[in-house]
Amino acid sequence: MGKSPVRFHQSITFLPTAQAVPLAQACDTLGYGGMYISDHLFNPRHLESRYTYSVREDGAPGWESETPWPDPMCVISGLATVTEHLLFTTGVYVAPARDLITVAKSVATAAVLSDNRLRLGVGVGWCKEEFEQTGQDFATRGKRLDEMIVALRALWQGGWVEFAGDYYDVPECQMEPAPTRPVPIIGGGHSPVALRRTASLCDGWIAAGAYTEEEAWTHLGALRNALHAAGRDDEDFTIYLSLNEKPDVDTFRRFADAGVTDFVCAPWMFVTVDPGTPDDKALADRLGAVTWFAEEFVAKV
Repeated sequence: MGKSPVRFHQSITFLPTAQAVPLAQACDTLGYGGMYISDHLFNPRHLESRYTYSVREDGAPGWESETPWPDPMCVISGLATVTEHLLFTTGVYVAPARDLITVAKSVATAAVLSDNRLRLGVGVGWCKEEFEQTGQDFATRGKRLDEMIVALRALWQGGWVEFAGDYYDVPECQMEPAPTRPVPIIGGGHSPVALRRTASLCDGWIAAGAYTEEEAWTHLGALRNALHAAGRDDEDFTIYLSLNEKPDVDTFRRFADAGVTDFVCAPWMFVTVDPGTPDDKALADRLGAVTWFAEEFVAKV
């Protein structure tokens, strides 16, 4: 039995929300494996939290306050209606910033509407201001996410379901619609705690941002060590990787040979859009970049 081909997922982070539909429709015909949707609830005017991966001295993130962050489950449900083949992966959904029932209900509904094309990438988040506004405890977000992963699988079984844990207690109930297949849960982040969570509880791993090739090999090694410690060396495991390198077929192939199953890319992002450029012109240029990448890399890798 031959090795399954790797998939390329088109990230729509920072993309104007109205362009998500035509971009997804193009990707659906160009051979891309899926769309990759990031998550934030809002951008605080007065931000005190330090962004985990900030390169600035003040710890602020690298995006502007007016950057759109459309709700991932709404995006997935919408894009699923205009595509046939694409998978939809959240990278990553800040699940512990929501209550368990909200997460279970919205993800299950999106999974049903997308005909099981949803993969739930999850992470603990970093923005305390978001947790404060949703009434969720920021300090326990890691432990709650661990338990939430187990609870979600219990609540998605269909029929009468229940769950009892340290943080969540759901008496017997029916939560329909329920996914007709298990929703893959993919752990995000490369900290030791995140890798332990991923290896012990999840179906795959999502890299935290774009890496240089050297960084990627380092984090993949740490992931392999975590999987070994969890006794999962021989299990199929989904691995998402984003490279901060010039695209190169041989580089992609080396990582694929090392077990990477999914690459995250955003060729549209490198199109220069000057202020005042008409939206239709900007979209056409972005679609051109997406088409070029599909021909030069997706088709060959």
